[in-house]
Amino acid sequence: MSQHGVGPRAVTRSVAFLTAGVLAVPALTGCGSEDPAGKPLAAPDIQPAGRDRIADGGTLRWAVDSVPDTLNTFQSDADATTMRVAQAALPSMFRMNASGRPERDPAYLESAKVVETEPKQVVLYKLNQQAVWSDGREIGAADFAAQWRALSGKDTAYWTARNAGYDRIQKIERGDNALEVRVTFSRPYADWRSLFSPLYPKDVMGTPDSFNDGARRKLKVSAGPFTVKKVDREDDEITLARNPRWWGEPAKLSEIVLRTVPRDKRAAELAAGTLDVAEIDPTAARRITVAARPQSSSSPLMGPGADRSAADALHSWAVANGTDEDAADEETVARKKLRKASVRYARQQQALRGFEVRKSLEPAFTQLALNGAEGPLADERVRRAVARALDRKELAKAVLKPLGLPAVPVGSHLALSGQAHYADNSGALGGQDTKEAQALLADAGWVRGGPVKEQKKKKKDGGKAAGAEGEEASGSSSDERDEGTDGVGEDNKAHGGQDPADHLAHDGKQYKHPARGGAPGAYAPEGTAAPANRGAAPLAKNGKPLTLRFVLPSGPGSQTLRTVADRISRMLERVGIGTDISKVSDESYFKDHIASGQYDLALYSWPATAFPATDARPVYAKPVPAADGSLNVEQNYTRVGTDQVDQLFDEAVSTLDEGESRSLIRKADSRIWAAAGSIPLFQRPQLIAARKNLVNTGAFGFGTPAYEDMGFLKKGAKPASGPSAKGSPTE
Repeated sequence: MSQHGVGPRAVTRSVAFLTAGVLAVPALTGCGSEDPAGKPLAAPDIQPAGRDRIADGGTLRWAVDSVPDTLNTFQSDADATTMRVAQAALPSMFRMNASGRPERDPAYLESAKVVETEPKQVVLYKLNQQAVWSDGREIGAADFAAQWRALSGKDTAYWTARNAGYDRIQKIERGDNALEVRVTFSRPYADWRSLFSPLYPKDVMGTPDSFNDGARRKLKVSAGPFTVKKVDREDDEITLARNPRWWGEPAKLSEIVLRTVPRDKRAAELAAGTLDVAEIDPTAARRITVAARPQSSSSPLMGPGADRSAADALHSWAVANGTDEDAADEETVARKKLRKASVRYARQQQALRGFEVRKSLEPAFTQLALNGAEGPLADERVRRAVARALDRKELAKAVLKPLGLPAVPVGSHLALSGQAHYADNSGALGGQDTKEAQALLADAGWVRGGPVKEQKKKKKDGGKAAGAEGEEASGSSSDERDEGTDGVGEDNKAHGGQDPADHLAHDGKQYKHPARGGAPGAYAPEGTAAPANRGAAPLAKNGKPLTLRFVLPSGPGSQTLRTVADRISRMLERVGIGTDISKVSDESYFKDHIASGQYDLALYSWPATAFPATDARPVYAKPVPAADGSLNVEQNYTRVGTDQVDQLFDEAVSTLDEGESRSLIRKADSRIWAAAGSIPLFQRPQLIAARKNLVNTGAFGFGTPAYEDMGFLKKGAKPASGPSAKGSPTE
């Protein structure tokens, strides 16, 4: 699951983790006739067109983040490009529809269903009789069996990253004929549709050597609309070619070239004509949108020198024509460079008029993670206070509204709106409430204006939270918060300025603060005069101020996270919680800080999944002590978990009643909310720049792309008429 994406192990669990374990889970929403899953907040935006309007042939040049180290999606170093290649070149028994729900892919499956539940669960797959590998061999039971053996976890010679589901299979055998595959499970498995997607040929999965190395650099045999023609690591690109043995509708494109292009270079590459489609950040999206508008005096100024005022221009002219020859020469050179850059930028803008921005919401959400392993956040009351201080609607609005996307906070850790398991369970924790947040902090013993011992001055590396080279640490001062805050949405009413629109109690019950007065000195009799400056003083306990280490990536693609962090810091400041912001390199952010637990607060994202009972369990499982005394957290980087949540996941994955499984997942989510180990904020924006004549390609949202239908319009042809999948209405 990702920010940017994505198992460490020492620490005795805090008593706070267990404080609410006996409380009852509240009634879930949706007990009536209305489906709490709702609908996707944004539709796909892919410029749909019928195949008869698409030209045959052509090469699609598509920007990616990297040429992957492996083409095997079941290895630990697989990435998003690995999955893109697999989608285009390999079979998947099920694909995701526009609502993020699995549906049978008829190109490979005529049917797949549970045919027996007693004494064992048996799933019968009936394969499409035309389905063959690119070497001419039929897809069959031998391929299913080879993949099961490789991923079952029984043979450690296979270097697998995951085996969930495959470890529950007892045997795989041929059915009544070569087109039938019978899969018998040793234990019931609700998420059986997650298996064999993708499916690799037995030549790859058959032995440890072939699994470990056979599909890392090449994919000799495939069974999709495209094959892997070439992996060029010198030029950082992968070429996919039309598969002549594909039995479905033939691919419209002759080739797809996946090129590695850094995100901050993509607008220039699009303008240079070397790319046809690329995921972009909000800054590039705004640039392309402005380029497409008719030019007028009201068009916003962008590019080199756009931020220069008339006074700046006059001063520059005066220096260039002044009596100080050295200064004049230097300014003249600078003015020439600016003119050249401006001309180059104008030419690029002209070229970008041939592109448009297609937008939707990515099947992933950004969350605020609270490290509950130690420090103030080990106390569940402090975690809840942080959560109650946040205005999640404001945060979603700051990021999504300027992009014309629905600014709706995410209500679940385990699914997104429209997916089968979704329900808004945020009420288990409660919404923004400053007084409740302050009361929770007081109950935890944090007193405003209490005595604070002099703290040892931290080094510039930001202390424990900033242990990697090249980091920058700072307090959340107003100067820092104003950094790069141009163009993001509405002003923050409390602080002014604009932000850029760039890129587990254990109950499930809303915590109600008991009678106030739990912390000595937190409240005084009515009418007592307040000490001078008491309201502005920080919260303190045992001589220490309540200051949390907020770790953020420093790269140019993480401006959105820094913007959100700025707003969160302001919200926390209002309830007396300070933040010590530490900016670290993108390379060290996850490995050296999130995974290792060197943070108090952090922002990163997880992808949505149609199979949360399987895929989300490692993210929220209760950390357990390892044999060496460390803590095995799997992917639960907040270190907050409970036995109750684990049990609900186990029950959900083991029931074959789909309605009951969904109910159990929603109960688990309610308890995860109540623990306040992580706070979902908003669904990530998905912004794609595409040539205007490129169809069936763009912001796919939840859906699996149909690679065979991608292509360029014939001359004079227009995209499909009627309701298109264009974005979503703005608020």
